Amino acid sequence: MKKKLIVLNTTIMLGLGSAFAIPSVKAESITDIQSQRTGIQSDISEAEQVIQQLKKEQSKMNAQIAQIESAMKENDQKIKDTKQEINDTEKDIESLKKEIKALEERIAKREEVLKERALSFQESGGDVEYLEVVLGSKSFGEFVNRVGAVATIVEADQQILSEQEADKADLEKKQATVEKKLQSLKDMEVELKGMQSQIEDQKAETVNMKAKIEKKESETEALKQSLENKDAGLEAQIASIRENIKKEEERKASEKADLDRAAEEVNSSNASSEGSSSSSSEGTSVSSSEESSSSSKGEASVKSSSKAESSSNSSKNSSAAKPAASKTETSSKPSSANTGSAITAGYKYIGNSTYKFGGGRTASDIANGLFDCSAFVAWAYKQAGVNLPASTDALKNAGRQVSDSQKQPGDLVFFNTYKTDGHVGIYVGGGKFIGSQSSTGVAIANMDSGYWAGVYNGRVVRVN
Repeated sequence: MKKKLIVLNTTIMLGLGSAFAIPSVKAESITDIQSQRTGIQSDISEAEQVIQQLKKEQSKMNAQIAQIESAMKENDQKIKDTKQEINDTEKDIESLKKEIKALEERIAKREEVLKERALSFQESGGDVEYLEVVLGSKSFGEFVNRVGAVATIVEADQQILSEQEADKADLEKKQATVEKKLQSLKDMEVELKGMQSQIEDQKAETVNMKAKIEKKESETEALKQSLENKDAGLEAQIASIRENIKKEEERKASEKADLDRAAEEVNSSNASSEGSSSSSSEGTSVSSSEESSSSSKGEASVKSSSKAESSSNSSKNSSAAKPAASKTETSSKPSSANTGSAITAGYKYIGNSTYKFGGGRTASDIANGLFDCSAFVAWAYKQAGVNLPASTDALKNAGRQVSDSQKQPGDLVFFNTYKTDGHVGIYVGGGKFIGSQSSTGVAIANMDSGYWAGVYNGRVVRVN
């Protein structure tokens, strides 16, 4: 019975030791998982920041597309108006053709009359002068009659000749007017079509950029969703571990109660040998205490190791979460006070203007930020006290030509868009220029990449 009691008490202590050891190991697993969740939640936070930035870029792209569509709409209306004007001019041309035909008929009739007049003074195949007609009279009365007739004929001939010359001059003037108007309309139509093609190219580029941003946003959303799913899985895993720990503790508590009852029964059945049982129990307790102490030291070692791993993982996650340092871009300074003023003058219109073909030449257009490219350059330099012409053809000869490698802020830069030197802007340094673009209005654009890099022709004009 004594041996039975010792064995039973030892079993009780071992059972209690395992009841505390198992939850401790599982608690360390929870710590590891929580450390993983911390890293994942940090990644989720970064993904949300990226998504917010992408949404801002997408919003900017939407605004840019809206501006492009507005410019296209205005240009479409301009093309429609021009076509209507061409139709009206063609009607005018048809009317002029009828007038020209009538003039030609009147001229032909007058020529016939003049021929008949000439023939009436030619008798017997010879030339007859007015003087011969007058002097050939046989009487004074006939002389008077002939003189009157000759005067009337001369006056009529002069009238006919005068009308003939006037009609010819009128005909030539109308023909010149028609040709000039037709040429002007054709030039405008070519320019508008070229501008429309340029706007469509810029819209296609912007739509492509928007699609890339949307794709990146979609991928980031998917990554965020994946991280959230993983986090939810880890959370469920922690809940499951805690539930298992709770069940394990309940099972161990039940086992302990059963063992306590068994020990009590043994003690009751061996009441006669209580002293010996007590001694045996003390020995067993000492042994059990040593085992318990050994178990506690093992648990402490496990906890220390787990904490070290947790700290290492947290350090790695923290290090991985740091973003790379961004490089700072620099740009050259303006070459003079005038160029600096010209560059900064247009800043107030950035994001607050609209491209208008032929705009920027009236106080109303300027007040409302309505410019085309050449008018904006002329206006900007006027704010710096420099008068420049408001056309690209004139601006390319408005200063000194310099090489592309020597360009400085304030220099004029030219682009082959719908025609050679079809667009102009003011270089601001760092591979960028400010100008009134058909898709954005007044804006700073990159001429080292994208659309403007492809159409930049290398022409640089220095105003100062």
